[in-house]
Amino acid sequence: MDLTARVEEALETIRPYLIADGGNVAIEEITSDNIVKVKLLGNCGSCKMSFMTMKAGIEQAIIKAVPEIKGVEAVDLAPQV
Repeated sequence: MDLTARVEEALETIRPYLIADGGNVAIEEITSDNIVKVKLLGNCGSCKMSFMTMKAGIEQAIIKAVPEIKGVEAVDLAPQV
């Protein structure tokens, strides 16, 4: 199974929770240095808790399932100050 398919499989473990809250996540890119870039969709893109969802949920699910991934970044997430 290729890297993208393995990351997608990891996302499937958390996706039901995102969908239940009116959101979702999509893979935008996996860089050559194994950084996954995702786009938060629906309510996940505008929720005040999206940074926590990103770090505690999405990133942890991916890194746990695909250890060669070095990090996860949301392409549409506003930086936290």
